[in-house]
Amino acid sequence: MADMSPIFRRKAPQDRLVTLIRKPGCHLCDDAQIVIEKVCGELGVAWERKDITQDEELNRRYWEQIPVVLVDGAQHTFWRVDEERLRKALT
Repeated sequence: MADMSPIFRRKAPQDRLVTLIRKPGCHLCDDAQIVIEKVCGELGVAWERKDITQDEELNRRYWEQIPVVLVDGAQHTFWRVDEERLRKALT
């Protein structure tokens, strides 16, 4: 009988999306954005930023953790972004 288990493939970096959830005036958010811009730029990964003060759901969910980094909608990290860990998650 053939193996019916699903085959999971990792997405190529250019098919990933990194989301930075941040707030104005946050130095940790600025630091996180620098790392994200570098890693995503080198790997060709799309990224976006969302302002926690403009989204009630994000505010409720992540206020005490910002900056928060999502990879493809799943939480990757918060407070500090480790460049190598992010790179590994995207490749």
